[in-house]
Formats: sequence, C-alpha cells, structure tokens
Amino acid sequence: MDWKVSSLSLEQKIGQMFICGFDSLTPNDHAKKLIHDYHVGGIVYFRRNVQTLPQLSKLSSSLQELAASSGQPSLLVAIDQEGGMVARIDHEGISRIPGNMALGATGNQDYTYQVEKIGAKELRALGINMNFAPCLDINNNPLNPVIGVRSFGEDPEAVATHGLAAIKAYQEEGVSATAKHFPGHGDTSVDSHLGLAAVPHDRARLEQVELYPFKKAIENEVDAIMTAHVSFPAIEPGGIPATLSHAVLTGLLREEMRFHGLIITDCLEMHAISKEFGIPEGAVRSIEAGADCVLVSHTLKDQEAAIRAVIDAVRSGRISEERIDASVERILTLKMRNAHTAINLPAADIASISQEAKGLLSEIAGKGITLVRESNQLPLQQDESLLVFWPELLRATQVDEAWSRSYTLGDAVKARGKQVEEIRVGMELSDEEVERAVQGAKGYRQIVVATYTSESKLPEGQRKLVEKLGQLEGVKLIVASTRNPYDLNDLPDISTYLCCYENTPHYMDALAGVLYGEVEPEGRLPVSLNDKHLLGTKA
Repeated sequence: MDWKVSSLSLEQKIGQMFICGFDSLTPNDHAKKLIHDYHVGGIVYFRRNVQTLPQLSKLSSSLQELAASSGQPSLLVAIDQEGGMVARIDHEGISRIPGNMALGATGNQDYTYQVEKIGAKELRALGINMNFAPCLDINNNPLNPVIGVRSFGEDPEAVATHGLAAIKAYQEEGVSATAKHFPGHGDTSVDSHLGLAAVPHDRARLEQVELYPFKKAIENEVDAIMTAHVSFPAIEPGGIPATLSHAVLTGLLREEMRFHGLIITDCLEMHAISKEFGIPEGAVRSIEAGADCVLVSHTLKDQEAAIRAVIDAVRSGRISEERIDASVERILTLKMRNAHTAINLPAADIASISQEAKGLLSEIAGKGITLVRESNQLPLQQDESLLVFWPELLRATQVDEAWSRSYTLGDAVKARGKQVEEIRVGMELSDEEVERAVQGAKGYRQIVVATYTSESKLPEGQRKLVEKLGQLEGVKLIVASTRNPYDLNDLPDISTYLCCYENTPHYMDALAGVLYGEVEPEGRLPVSLNDKHLLGTKA
C-alpha cells in the first residue's frame, strides 16, 4: 500500500516516530500493544529476542503481519549488529563479522565492504531492514569507556573511508545504515548509558575531526543518523545533549550539513537522558530539536509515557502537527523504498551465506591482528606445552555481549594440534587469585595471557597477573589484548604484545596461527597507544 501522511491519524503519525523493543522470542502482549495500540513504526531487537535463526526470521514475519493486520505501514525492524564485540546475533549459522577497529587495522576498506555485504544479506534474510551501524565515532581518547573498538580508529579520513564502505554495502542490500553517534562520541570519558558526557572542542576542531565522517556519510546519502547523548558546547552552549539540541539536530545537521534522511535518537532510557531530563520530556524535546525517530528500547511503561507525552505536546500546541508530518513523510518514504527487498530466507540458505564467508573472515583476521612489540619470543616452540590464561566474561552490557562466547584461545590452539592447558580467570582478580594463578603457571616455559578490558583501563587483577608472571625465570611471556588495544599502557614492561581487537573465533584462530608462525600478523595500529606506538605502526 502506498501510504500517505494525510491518511494517518495524529496518534498513528506519532506512533510511526517511535522505535521500541520488547522482551520475548515471539510477539508477546508487550509487542502487540506497541503495534496495535500505539502504532509504533519500528521494533528494535536485542539478544533477548534471538534464540535461533529460524525463530528470528519467523518473529520478523509475525511482527510485520501484526502491523499489516492493524492497518499500519510496514515496520522498520532494527538491530545493533555492529560486528565484533557488539553482535546481538552470534548464533549458529550467522557470520561472525569483525568489529570496526579490527577492520580499521587491516587498512583495507574493501574488506569492510565485503564483510558488511555479507552481514547485510544475512540481516535482510532474517527480516531486518535497519542496522544501527556503522559507528563513525573517532576514538582518539584511550580512556573512552563505551566506544573503543567500536570505532574504526583515530584517523578521520580512515574512519570515513571504512564507514562509507559499510554504508554502501548495507544499503545496496536494502538494509538502512545508521551512522552514529552524531556529532561524535569518540573523545569522551563518560559512558552515556550512565551519565552525560561532553566534547569540549571548538568548532574548527569538530569540523576537522568529529564531524568529518558524518559529512562524508551525508554526501553519500546514508539513510539514517543516530544522535549522541553528549553535549557540544561549541554548538550548543547550554550544556544540552545533542539528542535534545535544536542547534545540533536542526541547525547543524539538517540545515548546515543538509542531511535529508532520518534522524534517530539513541535510546532515551540511557541515563544521560532518563536521569537528567526524564524519558517523556526527553521524547518531546528530541522531536522539538529535530529528531524523526525516538528510540525507547526496553520498558513498556516508559514507552507508553513517551508516546503520550508527544501526543499531549501536539494537542497543547507545544509541537506543531506540521513538525510531526515532516518526520512521518521521511519515515514513510524510507519504508516504501526498502519494502521491495523484504525477504525472509530459509535457515539453510542463511547458513550457506555464512559458510561461504568463512574463508574471507579467516583471511581478514590475520590481516588485522597487530604485532606491537616483539622480543624474539615468536614463534612458540611446536613441541613445548603452552599455558593460556583466559579471562572469563561474566557480565553483559548494552555494548559488550562477548560474555556468551565459549570459543577460547585454548580451543583455537588445541584445534591446531598443539599441547595446551588453559586456566580461566575472572576479569577482576583478587590478590589471592593472582597468587594461585601464578602457582599454577610454574613449570611452564611458554605462557600467553589474553587480556580483556571492557571499559577504559585494564583491571588491576589482570595487570598484577601479568606482572607476577613476568617475574618467573626462563618463561616466554606473551600478552594478547582481546579487546582494548590500550592494555599495553598498563603493562609497560611486557616485551611481546599483540592486539586482536576482539575475542571472536576467527580472531582467536588467527592468533593461534600467529603464535606458532603459521599466520603473519599484518595489521597496523588504527590508534596511537602512546608516544612510542603510534597510529599506523607495528613491530
């Protein structure tokens, strides 16, 4: 059906401006209420919505059927499938797409295009028509607790180049790309899930760095841009986060940068909005600022309150209906354009895409792993037993879901037929646990510690473990960071150091190959670690 703004009631139009989530593997009462009663225009998936690929494909179809039977336009079905450490779908049959920093380390934007093309085909086959990716944030702050490896790196030109490759790949396959987090979340030291961050730079610096990749994305007609819950005093002097700033969303993005696609808020349940302004007021103010789509990901009570607040704001005259119509026109235009590619493939067909991609993904992993320091400890002795310390991830967050992955470096070494023992340790180790781990290492002459930092600084227990192991005599000690490349800054005395940028299976297999001289680590640092290990270098 060729939907027109004039054919929708006020309530339907406002509903179209909301993208919401629910906690179920099938359309539960929450989902039905969102679609039937509140006419929401989009659904966002999280891991809680995924059990198997056939189940997810059926869920997408069922939700679209609900919208049709309710007399609504088709749904935007969205997900955060960034790759690497942020993958809502990492289930059997799906390709394990590398994350941005791992791709940035290859220095080859064609790899980015190829892997995102694979990911886009798989998403579209599952009925997903919008990806909240790629991140165009420039990670030039080693203490950034939330972006890190989600960024392609610290060089604006490289971030733009890889970002455009990803956008092209998604949108060629009928999946709307969403560049985020505008105007840039890379140079912050606060996680906006937890509080309000600020980027204090002047306008000239913002033009050269933070805004540059978004400018290129707009020139290349990206479908959507997601806002950051971050304040930019040079643009909005009132300390208001970009999501709620008319100066940022309308003045800068819409008018100066001439963006004609959808402006989507980051989730309003994040504390930078919910604790500072409240979700209902945040929804109203984001639309006043210029947002087209409001994201409220989790709680029905909050979703209902936000939608009602916007309806009340229009009825009271605070927001004009013309303002609503402008956003709904953009939403309906995008939906109609992508509707012809709405396909759901059988699980076997989706699995065949993944199977065909394995060789490419293995190749890319070797091209991305970066040898930063080396002191003639590699390759390891083939006939000597190896001890691996592997950090167990016991807690999931919105931006770190690798906790569920069970394939470890020890598994990868064992798969190569090598002698290996693996000791799994917590991310946070007490002094007693460190001492037990060191005692367990005695007798080994080859040890690899896989470090993992989910925020901005290597946990103290992991640092102490590496330090104590380094004091053992006659031991080859190698550290491989399996997420944050900046771990080296907390381990100044380590002599052999590798960056993997993620702990996904392809990268652990490649790391095992690097350790035994079977894979050449060809990656170069996409960020500067310190004044000795700069952007673009390797050992």
